[in-house]
Amino acid sequence: MWKNTEVTRRLELSAPIVQGPFGSGLSTVDLVVAVCESGLLGSFGVHHLDGKGIRAVAERIRARTPRPFALNLWIPLHAHETERIPDAQFAAACDLLRPYFNELGIQVPEQPAKFAPDFQEQVEAVLDVRPAVFSFVFGIPSAEVLEKCRARKIVTIGVATTPAEAKALEAAGVDMIVATGFEAGGHRPSFQQNPEESLMGTLSLVPQVVDAVKVPVIAAGGIADGRGIAAALMLGAQGAQIGTAFLACDESAASELHRQSLLSTAPAKTTLTRAFSGRLARGIRNGVIDDLAPHVDQLAPYPLQGWLTAHLKSAAVAAGRHDLLALWSGQSAPLVRYRRARELIAALVEGTAASCQHWRE
Repeated sequence: MWKNTEVTRRLELSAPIVQGPFGSGLSTVDLVVAVCESGLLGSFGVHHLDGKGIRAVAERIRARTPRPFALNLWIPLHAHETERIPDAQFAAACDLLRPYFNELGIQVPEQPAKFAPDFQEQVEAVLDVRPAVFSFVFGIPSAEVLEKCRARKIVTIGVATTPAEAKALEAAGVDMIVATGFEAGGHRPSFQQNPEESLMGTLSLVPQVVDAVKVPVIAAGGIADGRGIAAALMLGAQGAQIGTAFLACDESAASELHRQSLLSTAPAKTTLTRAFSGRLARGIRNGVIDDLAPHVDQLAPYPLQGWLTAHLKSAAVAAGRHDLLALWSGQSAPLVRYRRARELIAALVEGTAASCQHWRE
């Protein structure tokens, strides 16, 4: 039975399917609840929230479902990455993006006291609310944090883009590992070397990670239907994580421009870029990506670049300017069909069952 895996048993799921967590405020309680109530693992990306915000999200989810859910954080790659930068560096970053602010008729923002919430405050909030799962990207939490998770019976899930990263996660005591191929939409969460040097495809990565570690592996990247889930299980994964197909659902916080791009019948021309956040990520190719491609060495680092481009979002959406938006998308966007989460989930389960049955025959 394809539904009976270590992931489903450990997390008390009805099928080994994980909704990928979305950053940049794209996660919603509505989506998490719809996924959890269907017996799958819903995930909420909380890296943009402070401790109070994280507690509020967990409270809202629990008010609507008793099912297990995951909260996801980004581990800082550098201790100083949320702090103010020299004024000259900030001004240079603003100048590169100023034409887009001018096009939209909005002011370039002033530099804030800090660019993101305090990570330690975020971790403490996650530990306090005790979600069933604490997932994380861009590294490994400290041994102290992982021990506190074990004491609270919080399952930990880390993300690897190479077999070496998977081994490091297992050695640290992480409970499960998401092996994410470069087909995936959104950020490449590499943490041992530059992401440009860690671009393994899902078909190659998953079996290598399965062979390298003993903990359960969840496949991610380029999976958008039941065929992909069945293939991941055949490769030895104990579950599959799906992002883009859920991002296209009405329950997500994606803008209608973003959603229409994902659901378009035209082939999705995705590319890897640092243009919108300062970190390598996969999205639908558009004007900003093309314009800034020759200036990659001048881009501001994360999180400054992401903080600046986020200020373009509301005005760009209002003006219908999809060419100025970060349209995160995986390579399998042409397989996306559904706008309602429950319809998508039903299709995923039925499609996986049919694919598994076909192979048995």
